[in-house]
Amino acid sequence: MKEYKIPTKFIFAGYFRIKCENKLQAKEYVEEHCGLVIGDIHSSLPDDQVDWEFDVHSKKVTGRITELK
Repeated sequence: MKEYKIPTKFIFAGYFRIKCENKLQAKEYVEEHCGLVIGDIHSSLPDDQVDWEFDVHSKKVTGRITELK
């Protein structure tokens, strides 16, 4: 049998709804306070300041397949 390496990305698409003063602050909040790890969407912002909607299934994107020797 041969062995192959296949670069793969899993892309979860969705959005955060942020309550703040302006667009720049909203972007900063998402970049600095919001994230996702498999099984856990999280934010360090207070619950009354953030909400989100994300699909539970990702889009799978694969790259060029390389045969390993």
